[in-house]
Amino acid sequence: MKFLIIFGTRPEVIKLFPVIRELKKYKDAEVKVCVTAQHREMLDQFLEFFDIKPDYDLDVMVENQTPSYVASQIFLKLEPVLKDEKPDYVIIQGDTTTVAAASICAFYNRIKVAHVEAGLRTFNKWLPFPEEINRKIAGVVADIHFAPTKRAKENLIKEGVNEENIYITGNPVIDSLQYVVKKIESEENTEFKGITLENDKKLILVTAHRRENIGEPLKNICFALKAISEIYDDKVMIIYPVHLNPNVWNTVHDILDGNKNIKLIAPVDYFQLVYLVKESYLVLTDSGGIQEEAPSLGKPVLVLREVTERPEAVEAGTVKLVGTDKERIVKETVRLIEDKEEYEKMAKAVNPYGDGKASERIVKILMREEVEEWGG
Repeated sequence: MKFLIIFGTRPEVIKLFPVIRELKKYKDAEVKVCVTAQHREMLDQFLEFFDIKPDYDLDVMVENQTPSYVASQIFLKLEPVLKDEKPDYVIIQGDTTTVAAASICAFYNRIKVAHVEAGLRTFNKWLPFPEEINRKIAGVVADIHFAPTKRAKENLIKEGVNEENIYITGNPVIDSLQYVVKKIESEENTEFKGITLENDKKLILVTAHRRENIGEPLKNICFALKAISEIYDDKVMIIYPVHLNPNVWNTVHDILDGNKNIKLIAPVDYFQLVYLVKESYLVLTDSGGIQEEAPSLGKPVLVLREVTERPEAVEAGTVKLVGTDKERIVKETVRLIEDKEEYEKMAKAVNPYGDGKASERIVKILMREEVEEWGG
């Protein structure tokens, strides 16, 4: 069988790396990789880290690009690849504009689509934007749906997807996480790949860059971080890898530059990110995947969004939605620092997103082998 794996952003390569690795174990599976480079700089870091050499690079990224521009370029540049390769399946992951455009382009060329991390929903077309509609488009087009949890499967069934085409696998982000943690565990230094930590301070890791938070919500988040740094002047170190989008970068640096216990650093590679999560006390984020990764390492997560497509984590108690209100962010952060019982309750809750065998299940299904589903 022939597979064309298509991705364009950092989260996609993290979650598809273990699938690529697993597929390449099969002699009767031909695997080709096509990157759209929707996010050029950060994608390249991860391709190098995972030693993935794309067969095709569409190189669509331009400065201040819009989802419409990205989609139009993918339509133009991907179709010739599909016509040349004629794969049995296109494999996509998640909810990016790359996912939506690639799935439609594959459909127009009568090529089957396998969607990894299928069925996540907030049921609000604007939150997150444009991800909610991107993943719904993929859900309509896909022929095989790899749902990370029972809830995700139920969402797809309610939308009319044939249950026979949905498989609960867990999320391969946990596979990647376990792979990286094994590589890190031998490192005991306080300096790791250019990152120096202060062992006498609690580390709060922040990742915030989501499109709908740009503007006032991001300013509120930054003012909350500033307030937290002032409350815990000698007890906390906040590390914030800042997204390269100028609308994020400029806002964050305008408000937080010069705070002695807030480190604003360039975007980190996955190795560094996992290291920071592993060494953190808690995580504040508006990202998606880290809501799954951090709980696997026993780290509470405060989600800087009003809704999440990962309600299983909220129900399990591994994450808490706090939105972008300054006072609430400060209040919930202080609670986890001061209330040991509340902290332990979140830190020890069971992560519902997988056991590190999602990629194995996904590939066995693609290769038409029998497999036992994940129970998450």
